[in-house]
Order: sequence, then structure tokens, then C-alpha cells
Amino acid sequence: MGEHPSPGPAVAAGAEAERIEELGPEADARPPAAPEDCDPGNTGYISSGKFRSLLESHSAQLDPHKREVLLALADSHADGQICYQDFANLMSNKRSNSFRQAILQGNRRLCSKALLEEKGLNLSQRLIRHVAYETLPREIDRKWYYDSYTCCPPPWFMITVTLLEVAFFLYNGVSLDQFVLQVTHPRYLQNALVYHPQLRAQAWRYLTYIFMHAGIEHLGLNVVLQLLVGVPLEMVHGATRIGLVYVAGVVAGSLAVSVADMTAPVVGSSGGVYALVSAHLANIVMNWSGMKCQFKLLRMGVALICMSMEFGRAVWLRFHPSAYPPCPHPSFVAHLGGVAVGITLGVVVLRNYEQRLQDQSLWWIFVAMYTIFVLFAVFWNIFAYTLLDLKLPPPP
Repeated sequence: MGEHPSPGPAVAAGAEAERIEELGPEADARPPAAPEDCDPGNTGYISSGKFRSLLESHSAQLDPHKREVLLALADSHADGQICYQDFANLMSNKRSNSFRQAILQGNRRLCSKALLEEKGLNLSQRLIRHVAYETLPREIDRKWYYDSYTCCPPPWFMITVTLLEVAFFLYNGVSLDQFVLQVTHPRYLQNALVYHPQLRAQAWRYLTYIFMHAGIEHLGLNVVLQLLVGVPLEMVHGATRIGLVYVAGVVAGSLAVSVADMTAPVVGSSGGVYALVSAHLANIVMNWSGMKCQFKLLRMGVALICMSMEFGRAVWLRFHPSAYPPCPHPSFVAHLGGVAVGITLGVVVLRNYEQRLQDQSLWWIFVAMYTIFVLFAVFWNIFAYTLLDLKLPPPP
């Protein structure tokens, strides 16, 4: 049997990164040990000269994008030392705030051609590149995402929610024998998923109302928006972050109705959809010069037109004579609750691709504000209806 070739830096760094994660939080107090030939003193740091030599000797084995990032990392350390953990994090595709800060503080700009100019990409690669330019304002982030995205796991959250919404709509359409303006059917509000002010003690209704839509026109606009905006965002930021923004918008929407439009029911997923779309649009506006997506002004206009049409439909329906008096038609205030979540909590979640949420001060500020609002709404629902002696519509 012949000798096995020595592993390249990517393999060694990947193994080192796995060892780092196994050590747990106690290992964060000191950097991991670098190879003995690069770090004789076992300090966890490599000199810039040795680091550059390592890159040059293994340049053929490295992805061009990662090689550029590593060179930027080397140039960003004026003290001549590089933490080996930063190197291991990059090679193992582990997100690292310390690495990101090292790049942002560097004095070397990427001089190669932009990702958008690369030719010969297959269909899936072009899709990933398109998503990167649609959602990320920095070229370094786009290249990082393009190199590390594996579609595992796929954007399952938005797809699953959308399929469930469509399935519940079809089931209700068959059972009610009505698909357009289902909300006008006398038995519509009897569904156990709808939020109704008389049944607000049933806590699940503050969330499950997203599976009930006023009609196919309502469902269609919401599905289009959450697929066109939500799926690309989930591909970049992951199901946890996007699910957090979506669910926070849904809960804020129903709670906002229970505070500001106390006699009205709520249906539809507009709270979550508007949270995602408003966060995405706000992120584009805040990073306008860095967003290189094609026709970004046209795309913003189309998104705003769709949102305005859906919101206008909700306002018209709310004040249209009810099909089941004295209970009014569903409220439009949930849309506003979703927008409020999107331009606060959502912007922070989408603003920084690499930085962990717990490292951002604005994240904690908006989480505190959201928590205060939820607590206020809970106490409002417990006491305000009785204190105000409000006459609610009878239960369905």
C-alpha cells in the first residue's frame, strides 16, 4: 500500500474546528493550538509571514474566493499575528464574528472581479448567486455565502407554512362550498383556528389564525409575497432567523388587533408576511448603494404595490357591511403589527449576515420592546375588556 498524501490546510482546519466545538464554552477563553511547525510556542497564533507561506504553498487547493478572504485576513493584522481559530473557522465554514471584524478592519480591498461577472455557472449556481445579490449588500458576504451554501437544509420553513395555508384553504373551500370571499360565509368564524375576541382566552388562536384566509384573493397575495421574499431570505439567513421574524409578526398582529380593534376577528398570514417584506425592503433602503440586484427599484415598487393592494382589500373588507352581524369582518390592524416588527426586530435580524444576534445591542433593545408589548397586550386582554365594559359580538 502506498503512502497517503498529507492532508491539505482545509482538511486540517476542518478537523481543528470540530475539535474546537467539542471543547465547549470553556475553550473560548483561549485560542486553539496551531500546528507545531507554524506555532512552536503553542500560543494559538501564527505569524503573518508563515501564514502567507502556507497560503502560497496550498493556493491550488483553495477556493479562489476563500483565498482572497484569507489574504485580506493576513493584511488586516498590523501586529503580524493571526489567530489560528479565525483560519479554522473560515475553512470549516463556521460563522465567526471575530473573523468578520478582522476583515472589516482590514486595509485590503478585494481586487478580483465581482461574483456577478463570473461566467460558466450552471442553473443552481446562478440561482445561488442571484439570491446572494438580492439579499446581501457586501461583496465579501456574497462570496462567503456563494462558497458555503449547500441547500442542506433547504428553505423548509416558508415552504411548509405555505403548503399548510394552501391545504387549509382548500379544505375550507370544499367544506363551505365557497372559495372567493370565504369570510362572508355564515359558518366561517366557527372554525377553531380563527381569532375571535370572545374566544381570546384560547391562546392558540393568536397564532393559528394564519391558516385561515378571507378568500383566494387574500391567500394568493400572501403566498406570492412570502414565497418570493421569504424563501430567498431563508436560504441566506436560515429557518431560525426567518421563522423568528415571521412568528413574531404573526403574534404581534393578533395582539395589535386585540388592543386597537377589540371587537374584530383576525384571519390570514399578513402579519408574518408583512414582517418579512418590510424588513427586507428596509434592509435594501438602508444599504441602497451596496445592493447590486438588478431592477431593485422596480422590484421594490412591485412589492409595495402588492402590499398596498392587499392592505387596501383588508381595509375595505373591515368596513364593509358584515355578513354575520353584529360581528364585523376581520381587522386590518394585523398588517400594521407585522410592519412594526419588520422595521425593528426584522431589520436587526437581516442587517448583519455574519454577526450573531446576541452580539448586537440593538437586538436586545428590540427584543425588550417586543417583550414589553406582548406583556402589555396580555394584561390588556385580561383586564381592559372588563374595565371598559365593552360589548363584544357573540361567540360564533
